[in-house]
Amino acid sequence: MAKGKSIALLLSDSEISTQQAADILNVSRPHIVKLLKNGIIPHRKVGTHRRIKLDDLLSYEDKLKKSTRKNLNVLTKEAQKLNLGYE
Repeated sequence: MAKGKSIALLLSDSEISTQQAADILNVSRPHIVKLLKNGIIPHRKVGTHRRIKLDDLLSYEDKLKKSTRKNLNVLTKEAQKLNLGYE
């Protein structure tokens, strides 16, 4: 807000569109659609539109961040073992 950017407050049980989900995760909308089609993120269809519960999206984001952190820790340890200059 201090930088003049807008913010939005949503209830955790709100449903959002695929474009909103893509904006939140900073990925493309087709990537979100692929995740939905593969059952990675639960959703429901309203007519031809997909709706995602905000809770489900945030849960996916949390799992993704934990997985990324774990993988980076493994890579860091391997780099340290190989004396690649990471301490």
